[in-house]
This record gives sequence, C-alpha cells and structure tokens, in this order.
Amino acid sequence: MKLEIQNFKIIGLAFLTGFISLSCSDSKDMNQSLQPPVTVETEKSASPMAGNFFNASGHIEADEFARISTRVMGYVTNVYVKVGQSVQKGQALIDINNSDVQAKKAETEAGVLQAQARFQTAEKDLKRYENLYNQNSASEKELEEIKTQYQIAKAQFEGATRVQNEVEAMLSYSNIKAPFSGVITSKSVKKGDLAKPGFPLLSLEKPDQYIAAVMVPESQISSIKVDNKVNVLVKSSGQNIPGLVDEVSTSSFNSGGQYLVKIKLDPSNKTSLYSGMYVSASFKGGQEKSQPVLIPSSAIVQKGDLQGIYTVSSSGTAILRWLKLGQKHGDSTEVLSGLASGEEYIVKAEGKLYNGAKLNIK
Repeated sequence: MKLEIQNFKIIGLAFLTGFISLSCSDSKDMNQSLQPPVTVETEKSASPMAGNFFNASGHIEADEFARISTRVMGYVTNVYVKVGQSVQKGQALIDINNSDVQAKKAETEAGVLQAQARFQTAEKDLKRYENLYNQNSASEKELEEIKTQYQIAKAQFEGATRVQNEVEAMLSYSNIKAPFSGVITSKSVKKGDLAKPGFPLLSLEKPDQYIAAVMVPESQISSIKVDNKVNVLVKSSGQNIPGLVDEVSTSSFNSGGQYLVKIKLDPSNKTSLYSGMYVSASFKGGQEKSQPVLIPSSAIVQKGDLQGIYTVSSSGTAILRWLKLGQKHGDSTEVLSGLASGEEYIVKAEGKLYNGAKLNIK
C-alpha cells in the first residue's frame, strides 16, 4: 500500500512539473508574440564588382628619422635630453670628452696662422718681382723661382686650412646637436659611458609624419604601383587610415622573396600613431581569385568568441547566423562562410534583435 502511495506521488509530481514547464513555455511564446515588430534596414550580400584584394603586414615608421652616433671615441660628459623630449634643430644633445681634439685644434690654428703669413709674404714677393720683371730689373729665372715659392706657400696654406676644417668636424662629432626638430625616441648612453665610433647613441624622429612599411610577396608585387590607393588597418586600435603607395622596392635580395612597399599615410588622420605599431595594408589588385562577400563591419554581432549577423527568415523574423570572417577592407569585412552572395541580412535595427523577433523591414 505504501508503494502505491509513493508511486502516485511521483506521478503527480511529474505531471505538475510538466504542467508548470508547459505553462512557462506558453507564457514565453505569448510574450514574444506580443512584442511589437522591430524596424530594421536590410541589404543583400554581394561581392565587390571590380578588383581583388590582398593584405600585407608591416609596421609604422617615421617618415624622417635619424640614428645619431659619433666618429670619435671618448667618455660622455653630458647628456642633455631624455626619451620623449621634443628638441629643436641645432639643440645640444650630447657632449663627449674632446680634450685631445681641442689640443689638435690649437695646433692646427697655429699652423694655419704660420702658413697664412708665409703665403701673404710670397704673394707680396710675387707682385714685386712681376713689377721688376716688367721694368727689366729682374730676370725671367728669378721670376720663375718666386712663382714656385708662391705656389708652395699657397699649397701649404690650403693644406693647413683643410686640416683645421677636419678638426672642426671632429669637434662637431664630440658636441652632438639635433640635425632637425623632432622627438627623442631612444637613448642608449648616460654620462660616464664610453662612446665608440658608429655606435648609436640616440634616435630622433619627426612626429606626425608617419609611413606604413609593409612586405609584399613576389606573387603580388607586380600589381602595386606608386600612387595606388591603399587602406591601412592599425591592429592595436582597429582604425583604418587611407594612404598612397610612395615607394616600391625592386629587390628582395635580403628579405626572402618579400618586397618592401612604403605607404604615405593621410596627414589629416587624427589617430595616435607610434613607430613600430603593427599594421595590415589592403591592396586592390593581384592574382585572380573568387570574389569574397563583403559586409559592413558595423552589422556584425559579437558574442564571446563567436561572430555572426542577423538575417531574415521566410516568415519575416530575425535569425542569428554565425559566420567565419576573413580580412578587413576599410569599413567592410570578408565573409568566408555562413553567408552567400545575394542573401538578405540586417544592417540597422531600431530595437533589440533576438532569434524569432518579428521584423518591420523598411
């Protein structure tokens, strides 16, 4: 008897649970059916009518930059700048101990003065003997000897001046100044370090003038020409910047079959750029291939790691369809699978979309 009562309780509980579940489901369906239609705008997916696209990766570079080094060896006595500091053309950056060069400078200055005095004396003697020769008071042989002494004195004076100029140049390498106005981007020395010839001390670049340097495979390089329009995607920010091809390398000797292409970026762009940022440049052209379906990036729905788009069912309701996406081209994104050319999808909605939502298509 107890067993029968227990079985009756179990059956009753199951019936009650099913009734509640059914009631909830009916209530949910009823609530959805009572929701007003969502007004949407739709488009039909299509492949671009002309041209193919391919992407090339690279990074941002300053259009004008310098790696500053010295030609003299010596200890750094002063460093006047730090990384991120703005400097003006001709501003002092680094001083290197130049006592040896200063001593050489004093020696060469004395040599120049002596050579100049001899040259001036020889020049006066030459003029005097030319007058005497014209008056038949000096022989031709004497005049030739004076001319020879004049030429020697002139050569010595010019040689001493060249040595002085070389020493002045050496002094400029020990008192380093900014070659142009810009921003210090790196510093590899501090006061007391030993500076060596050719060793980079500072890096300087001109701000707000950047290019994108990308590597293009040999299979696509023939389709790229100077002044071609390019879209450059900054990967860190997701922003797109228009640009024009400025340089196309004709050699891949040291780059493993990759050709360097430099792209001038639109100077009116307000995006914050820094040297070294990774970019992807989208070129139009290249080898023939099947045209991708492109959709506006703004229409893509992101849920976790999944990406999709709302389409329109045969009954006029919204259906979320998951997609496999490819590369970006400006404000559009390639659809690799999940949406065929000619299918209708929703680009704008004036309310919240969900699976099964009734639609009012404009």
